[in-house]
Amino acid sequence: MFRRVVLIVLDGVGCGALPDAAAYGDAADGGAANTLGHVADAVGGLALPCLQRLGLGNILPLRGVAPVARPQASWGRMAERSAGKDSTTGHWEMAGVIQTQPFVTYPQGFPPEILALFEREAGCPALGNVAASGTSILGRLGAEHLRSGRPIVYTSTDSVFQIAAHEQIWPLERLYALCRRLRPQLDRYRIGRIIARPFVGSVAEGFRRTEGRHDYSMAPPPMLLDALQQADVPVLAVGKIFDLFCGRGISAHWPTAGNADGMARTAAVFATMERGLLFTNLIDFDMLYGHRNDVAGFAAALQAFDQFLEGFLPSLTADDLLLVTADHGCDPTWPGTDHCREYVPLLVCGGAGQPAVALGDRASFADIGATLAANFGVTALAGDSFLTALASPGPQMRQRA
Repeated sequence: MFRRVVLIVLDGVGCGALPDAAAYGDAADGGAANTLGHVADAVGGLALPCLQRLGLGNILPLRGVAPVARPQASWGRMAERSAGKDSTTGHWEMAGVIQTQPFVTYPQGFPPEILALFEREAGCPALGNVAASGTSILGRLGAEHLRSGRPIVYTSTDSVFQIAAHEQIWPLERLYALCRRLRPQLDRYRIGRIIARPFVGSVAEGFRRTEGRHDYSMAPPPMLLDALQQADVPVLAVGKIFDLFCGRGISAHWPTAGNADGMARTAAVFATMERGLLFTNLIDFDMLYGHRNDVAGFAAALQAFDQFLEGFLPSLTADDLLLVTADHGCDPTWPGTDHCREYVPLLVCGGAGQPAVALGDRASFADIGATLAANFGVTALAGDSFLTALASPGPQMRQRA
């Protein structure tokens, strides 16, 4: 039906706790995580006129974003079937991979056998080996790193092995090479991602992370992007999509420095692409605001995305399809700084003349992959396509209290 499809993932922008959220620590004592809802309440209401017209307020009660009688996009929400609540799990599920076994986390630090692997490859012992935020760990161990040259190893409540190193001591390619050597050795421990975290600065001036971050994910099993590549369907990746899929099935990619760069790159790539899938991740909601409990920053980032959409939508033609969703929640008002086990919003805007329909509650993120598979004529690995529903108006989704 559509020659060009744009899939934009708002990293961490969930829309309400899943029924099993308590098992993940995201519901307790009558409360539950709700990234969009809580951000809207905390700032006294969001002003998102474009997303409101598309139907965001029809998905969940959202202060400042009322439901509309005739949304301009099809709307719904998706549950995560996979075990987990991280970016890799969420993106893989969109591509048809349902994980029954979650990636392993190490909230108490990594065991000696993993540290021994690191020391053998790095040529020196690690500093740290604790669960910590990426900014606080530099304040605690940055000076010792400068003195000793030993990289800082830390983790979080996610399945990540993060390596921080000063760019003057560990130039980027040296740090990346270390991560590449470690990646296959850590697969047996089911660590979802190794993340290179370069930084600059001094003890006197303070330290700051640079834009040289690079994620090294476990390789996914067979998934949608493989099938698209085999069918000669171009897949163009913006942001960390390339890293999350280890480059598999991707025709071209553009790393980004944040949301503003990602939105600008998405518009530029779309303007020149003739056919295929443009797959974008906008990371700032999660990395800069959700994990740092920055409610105001989160709200401002949503408003900036809304303004981007206002200018982007007129570029869609009758042969184009836009999907906007998320990969998990990251509620900046919820205790802690972890991801949240939440539903994610789904807005689907077809080309000119495509009616808006209620897509309801989808059982899996894999419904996106099934829809893309149906559109491009490849076999879906999981999920139920909603492609035909886009041309068949149905009853509106019941508004939730």
